[in-house]
Amino acid sequence: MAYKSIKDWPEEERPRERLLRHGPGSISDAQLLAILLRTGGQGKSAMDMAIELIDKFGGIRNMEQASPAEYCSVKGLGQAKAAQLKAALELGRRLQRDSGSKGPVFSSGQDVYSYFYPKFAGLKKEVFHCAMLDVKNRVVRDSKISEGTLTSSLIHPREAFRDAIKESAASVIFAHNHPSGDPSPSRDDILITAKLETAGETVGIRVLDHIIIGEGQYVSMREKGYLKGK
Repeated sequence: MAYKSIKDWPEEERPRERLLRHGPGSISDAQLLAILLRTGGQGKSAMDMAIELIDKFGGIRNMEQASPAEYCSVKGLGQAKAAQLKAALELGRRLQRDSGSKGPVFSSGQDVYSYFYPKFAGLKKEVFHCAMLDVKNRVVRDSKISEGTLTSSLIHPREAFRDAIKESAASVIFAHNHPSGDPSPSRDDILITAKLETAGETVGIRVLDHIIIGEGQYVSMREKGYLKGK
């Protein structure tokens, strides 16, 4: 397959020129990444590589959690470009933290569903997230814990609470999707919920809920009685 260099694009469509002319809000995530990468490699343009990265990690937010080694698994992307990406994403994370920007407040399972559904819509595999909250139940940050068929052995409490401990979260809410569209909890979902609640008690971070998201509907494990703490 032949890849067309960005230099061959019409000037008004090139990401860098478009950003300078119309501002960063006028270009896509992939185009922003292409500007950071500057050049491609292994027969790919910077834009091809940017699209491949977004497809591989499922979006910019998940790229923040990836390691430089995971970036380098994309053919043609070396350590220098991986370092550029990590640096840019870390700057964005620090800016968000230092700006005092506030996330939504979770007061119900519906709030959690509304927040996570856009992230999970259309995914063909199960993805497990942890939302970290402050004392007012406002989202400080959320992070992806695992991806793939969810089993009680796959979710390790150490990984599930790692970022929450780092952020000094007051509490957490876990959420994952059922690609089938049916959010009915499985035996493993029930086991995972109990395991995480126990781990939260150990590390001093309360597990407020575990929400399973389907197509247009959700199940709250607290409302179903699978979380025992108040």
